[in-house]
Amino acid sequence: MNVPSAVLARYSEGAQDVQAALCCPIDYDKDLLRLLPDEIIRKDYGCGDPSRYVRPGDTVLDLGSGGGKICYMAAQIVGENGRVIGVDMNDDMLALARKYQREMAQKLGGDRVRFVKGYIQDLALDVAAMEQYLAGHPVRNAADLAALQAWQQQQRTAQPLIRDKSVDLVISNCVLNLVGDADKQQLVNEIFRVLKPGGRVAISDIVSDEPAPDHLKANAELWSGCISGAFTEQGFLEAFGNAGFLAIAYDKWDTQPWRVVADIEFRSATLTATKGDDRPCLDIGQAVIYRGPYASVTDDEGHVFPRGERMAVCERTYEFLIEGPCRDNFIGITPADAREPVTWCAPAGTRRPAAATRGAIYSTAACDDESGCC
Repeated sequence: MNVPSAVLARYSEGAQDVQAALCCPIDYDKDLLRLLPDEIIRKDYGCGDPSRYVRPGDTVLDLGSGGGKICYMAAQIVGENGRVIGVDMNDDMLALARKYQREMAQKLGGDRVRFVKGYIQDLALDVAAMEQYLAGHPVRNAADLAALQAWQQQQRTAQPLIRDKSVDLVISNCVLNLVGDADKQQLVNEIFRVLKPGGRVAISDIVSDEPAPDHLKANAELWSGCISGAFTEQGFLEAFGNAGFLAIAYDKWDTQPWRVVADIEFRSATLTATKGDDRPCLDIGQAVIYRGPYASVTDDEGHVFPRGERMAVCERTYEFLIEGPCRDNFIGITPADAREPVTWCAPAGTRRPAAATRGAIYSTAACDDESGCC
């Protein structure tokens, strides 16, 4: 089976006529739908609502943006200081999204959405530019192929479609499963590349409780229908861990499977994750206390936090735990007179003596004046 051809054909049909089999029932924010043209709403295919994770001012990248529904929803949230980029490889879907771009810009009070042609597993390659190159330099022999490959590499480096560390949030709605298995890890690595330090991920997709056997993967209808190309439940998390993401979690999980094929359950889930800071680890005397309820937890970088212990951490880890997605689980302690930063060299599991943090400044997200703590 030719995966790209099967996917292109199925979604080109979806751009022309509604394909009910390509989507799960989803409860979208009705306020965000009011501005959208009916055609975009009807011809949208997904299994979740990643727009719920968008923040004002974000630069958002939507992978497999299709007819632009989630992009136009996100554009209302990011506001005039944000922007939204939709990436898709299907000309018919891109045409549908762009058909209403001027109308939506007027409704939004600014043109903050753009749609580009590209492969989500190779976000540096500008496919529209490559097609222009091929129009003047068709590939007829091995030398032509080598020249194309050299052009592709030059284009990725000099004018990448999506630049390194340029995006605050990457979202996607039931699209990662359409990429071939051999390219799935590269796809996740590309998401990591384009995110800024501290950038976030919210991916709604179909996951399976067991790997799909080869005869299901060879079925073009099941693959293009977001079934047989699905990540497994554990494999989805592992791919993001292998790329270097932190705080990876299933934020949404449908208890009822969307479909059961060959006794394998396929259900919708939304994965969230964060890209860590790439600053060097420096120690200024900070500590964190894990609140519980578990006896201890281990983070993605191998730090162990026993419940109730003052654990020494570098400044970078401190900020991630106290200001990032784990902030409700930790109490932060910063010395009243922070010492000069020194390169962190203490092993994981090092405790900070109480005497070293006494009289310090405490940061606590779960117990503040508004929560009624006394």
